[in-house]
Amino acid sequence: MRPGLSFLLALLFFLGQAAGHLGDAGPPIPSPSFSTFPGIDSSSSFSSSSSSMSGSSYNGSSGSGGSVSQLFSNVTGSVDDRGTCQCSVFLPDTTFPVDRVERLEFTAHVLSQKFEKELSKVKEYVKLISVYEKKLLNLTVRIEIMEKDTISYTELDFELIKVEVKEMAKLVVQLKESFGGSSEIVDQLEVEIRNITLLVEKLETLDKNNVLAIRREIVALKTKLKECEASKGQNTPVVHPTPTPGSCDHGGVVNISKPSVVQLNWRGFSYQYGAWGRDYSPQHPNKGLYWVAPLNTDGRLLEYYRLYNTLDDLLLYVNARELRITYGQGSGTAVYNNNMYVNMYNTRNIARVNLTTNTIAVTQTLPNAAYNNRFSYANVAWQDIDFAVDENGLWVIYSTEASTGNIVISKLNDTTLQVLNTWYTKQYKPSASNAFMVCGVLYATRTLNTRTEEIFYYYDTNTGKEGKLDIVVHKMQEKVQSINYNPFDRKLYVYNDGYLLNYDLFFLQNPQ
Repeated sequence: MRPGLSFLLALLFFLGQAAGHLGDAGPPIPSPSFSTFPGIDSSSSFSSSSSSMSGSSYNGSSGSGGSVSQLFSNVTGSVDDRGTCQCSVFLPDTTFPVDRVERLEFTAHVLSQKFEKELSKVKEYVKLISVYEKKLLNLTVRIEIMEKDTISYTELDFELIKVEVKEMAKLVVQLKESFGGSSEIVDQLEVEIRNITLLVEKLETLDKNNVLAIRREIVALKTKLKECEASKGQNTPVVHPTPTPGSCDHGGVVNISKPSVVQLNWRGFSYQYGAWGRDYSPQHPNKGLYWVAPLNTDGRLLEYYRLYNTLDDLLLYVNARELRITYGQGSGTAVYNNNMYVNMYNTRNIARVNLTTNTIAVTQTLPNAAYNNRFSYANVAWQDIDFAVDENGLWVIYSTEASTGNIVISKLNDTTLQVLNTWYTKQYKPSASNAFMVCGVLYATRTLNTRTEEIFYYYDTNTGKEGKLDIVVHKMQEKVQSINYNPFDRKLYVYNDGYLLNYDLFFLQNPQ
């Protein structure tokens, strides 16, 4: 029996007895026995030898029991064969809300469990925040060292830092979602993570590695100079002067410098395919702008490119003109006389794009040219058609079914894109990793290992001769996506797995 109900029944019995003593004298009332009804145990019973009632019905209205009768209604009873009085009592719902109390207790229990669960989550996040605060402090110290020190940091160092920063950024997002909004601590962490991300990107553009490389080259050159001075009078090779820019007064390429790392392309490490270089205009050879054209991450579509007036602007990512096209394909892009030349997407057509207006000036079909990866370079897809620029103008390097995949060289009219002349080589194009033109001579490269290329083949369109070479080319990353030559500064502009490299070429001096 519930404690509240037991108390009410005991009170009822006591008041009944009091009413019996105060009422008129009458026959004694037998001891009552309560039958089972909702909320009262059937074993509960009360007995009284002094209570009285008139007849077999009792309504609790005698004497002072009137106040008690207001709590109950229609209390009826009967006397069995043994003289025992039995009655049933029905309590109204307004007596005491037991069911509501039970529901309240259950709800309170559920809320308590949810609170404990959320509290444990908050404790975990507090611990994580403490851990990442230490990581932030460590990263800050490391970045400050990078800013002040001259130690050479590799790309891997920056990538590891970026991974850690991304992990912390994800945690901040989770914290915001858990708190259902924002808080001062989480907002402060988010700002610090954003600042560190910008700082790491800025450090990547400072090009300290290249500064150190130049210092090492200076030391090496000084050493060689001392050796040359010590070997005066001996039969040592003569150092030939560099030919006049834009002229072909030399005997061809005989060597190449080590790479100079300019920077990572402006779209980031994920954009590993593309091309870059410097515009060459015969009328204004020293005023060529710099261009960078990374392909989308699919390694096929050329959509965005940037133009810079100076190399300093390119290094600092400032004063850039960012332009968009929707039809370029592959890394065989070249720029000549303020025009960009591209292979049209999914066709053998070629196009000239005016860089001033960013519009197609003319399109032309390249006769019989293979396209869409039929005969692309080794390790580089979608470069079946490769444009090249040299002292003589605009060229295109490709293959045809008739040439069985061997390299075909065509001289183009740079305005109309009409083919002026064509040469057929014996070099299979998919065996070469890339190619470029210098003074009408094709030079093809191939991969030796992950850090070395080789200029191994040449074809001279001036004489029709071809042959083998063995000029070693060092590189920073595994794959070379494009090579562009500029006749004014005599440099090769190489796109190497997203990094922009350039090289100085050395030429054989013609006999006097």
